[in-house]
Amino acid sequence: MKTPVNLITGFLGVGKTTAILDLLAQRPAGSRWAVLVNEFGQVGIDGATLTQVGVAVREVPGGCICCTAQLPLRVALTKLLREVRPERLLIEPTGLGHPAGVIDVLRGEGLASALELRNVICLVDPRQLSDEQYRGLETYQDQIALADVLVANKCDLATTLQLQAFTEFAAQLYPSKRLVAQVSQGRLDAAWLDIESTASASLSAAHAHDTQQFAARGWVFSPEQIFDPAKLKVLFEAWGNDAKIVRAKGVFRIGRDWRLLNLAGGTVDMTPITYRRDSRLDVIARADTGLDWGAVETSMATTLRPDA
Repeated sequence: MKTPVNLITGFLGVGKTTAILDLLAQRPAGSRWAVLVNEFGQVGIDGATLTQVGVAVREVPGGCICCTAQLPLRVALTKLLREVRPERLLIEPTGLGHPAGVIDVLRGEGLASALELRNVICLVDPRQLSDEQYRGLETYQDQIALADVLVANKCDLATTLQLQAFTEFAAQLYPSKRLVAQVSQGRLDAAWLDIESTASASLSAAHAHDTQQFAARGWVFSPEQIFDPAKLKVLFEAWGNDAKIVRAKGVFRIGRDWRLLNLAGGTVDMTPITYRRDSRLDVIARADTGLDWGAVETSMATTLRPDA
């Protein structure tokens, strides 16, 4: 049986350790939970704090497990699983890290068979959203992009306008989050660790929505499926020349990396993205043109890498 694992991410000082302590207080009586903490400094502080609550804690100090310390991460995970056999594992990457690297390790050979990645929870301070010092940081953007659950923490310290700005910001994110919430003092709901969306998987229509003017369809693909970026771009460009299709947007795994493709106004943009949950596609067409949605799905299948 695989061990459920969750990442609790967020920038420096946002309250990750406090939130983890709150989650640990909610664990079922007698259950074995464990925490893996990564701090950028040479001396771990968060680990000492968490050890006081009676769960197994392992630290990987002195480097970011998202990049430079991936080998120590593998070693620490292997030892923890063997020695503790936890029923739930929480990982707290450093606030300076890009957690996509952690997910790549968790899905790598040797660990994927032992771990089941559940939701990635990202905490943000809503007071920082209007500060370009934070919004402009790639790490800050990546942590938010990767999250399945986005939580505004320290809401008791934020203004009404700042909370409204957070709500509007979260509503515009793509792909959309499984949950967006506002809390104070790191009070998360343990149910958020496993909350799921209603999307189906692997080349199956995940949702459909029609109006009198427009029709929309969406598909979700397994994260194990790998797409050919060149074929994807050719397909999106072909859709850009199709008068029936108004908009197409998707995120796709192309190997170790992932890409966001956006078709708008006949122009196709392809940019890197940190999102790792699954590959997905959303297409909007004119309702009166009779677009063959089956053909759209078939054309997507041709962009899969046959060797993946």
